[in-house]
Amino acid sequence: MSIANPIYDVVFKYLLDDEKIARMLLSALLGKEVLELTFVPTETRENVQPPDGTGILVLRMDFAATVKMEDGSRKLVLIEIQKAHDTSDLDRFRRYLGTSYASQNNVYRDEDGKLRPLPILTIYFLGQGLNGIDVPVIKINRHYLDVATGDELQITDPFVEALTHDSIVIQMNRLRNRRRNELEKLLAVFDQGLASHTDPHLLDILEVNFPERYREVLRRLTQAYAEPGMRTKMDLEDEILRAFQEYARESADLRQAIPEKEKVIDEKDKVIDEKDKVIDEKDRLILELTRRLGSGD
Repeated sequence: MSIANPIYDVVFKYLLDDEKIARMLLSALLGKEVLELTFVPTETRENVQPPDGTGILVLRMDFAATVKMEDGSRKLVLIEIQKAHDTSDLDRFRRYLGTSYASQNNVYRDEDGKLRPLPILTIYFLGQGLNGIDVPVIKINRHYLDVATGDELQITDPFVEALTHDSIVIQMNRLRNRRRNELEKLLAVFDQGLASHTDPHLLDILEVNFPERYREVLRRLTQAYAEPGMRTKMDLEDEILRAFQEYARESADLRQAIPEKEKVIDEKDKVIDEKDKVIDEKDRLILELTRRLGSGD
């Protein structure tokens, strides 16, 4: 069957706009049942200035939600999709994370009625994964350790939880032919190796190989492509990505050209310096000859 490719922001947003599916996906990723989910508005507009000075207005739809886990704990979950390498992405992720830490809205009331900051968990879907790590899904979990003994402490503390965070990294380019557990089977909907040969907006997936309890995800993504204007929005994302890739290539060419030009300038400066030395030597010889002629030597 053919489904809309969720690597597109507009499709991913459509997928997670269904609360039941959002809870299903998060529960699978976190390995714990998500009992409640409340979406946090994150839609922002950025006026991006490429190197040629032409402004492009980009609508970003980062996903954020507060979730209540089966153990009663609450977290702020932030999800980002990165299709291609961009030198500005890391800075943007850090700014977004810093804003989330600082926001007065990201709080909850504990059992005593006190307001406490929500612990944060970040989830990154990377189109181009990390170097040297051939694993589709990576979980970065914090551990409390007794430094003297190396023993793990089976506790958590609000202070630590508020100032540090866990993370999950999904390397979409490592999903190919990886179906070792139910989570990897679910994440097959992000496997770009299944992209249709005739339309990259679509993935071709075998429903029979997909976990039955997650098949609502497939139906939702099938509906997405039938939504009015969906293909137009996906085309627009492609155009914006191509534009930035072109700007990146031009910038790379410029960065490569500058050292070459500097090298040529350095060589010219060296030649000029040598000429100046020759002229200075000639002037010295002329002065010396003139002195000798004047003295009759």
